[in-house]
Amino acid sequence: MPKLPILSGKEWIKFLEWLGFVVVRVNGSHHRMKSKDGRVTTIPVHGNEDLPVRLMRKIIR
Repeated sequence: MPKLPILSGKEWIKFLEWLGFVVVRVNGSHHRMKSKDGRVTTIPVHGNEDLPVRLMRKIIR
């Protein structure tokens, strides 16, 4: 498997919106996103901090 690029929470939100996800709600610094086919994920946005690789793998799954 190729290495994942290091992205911040804001960059992940832009990428997921490009894939068709929509921000459903925001609770503090956590953005809940949902796709048309029912998949749901939560993206933490803490400034411009990068997300850990393990968390990015869980979001991809």
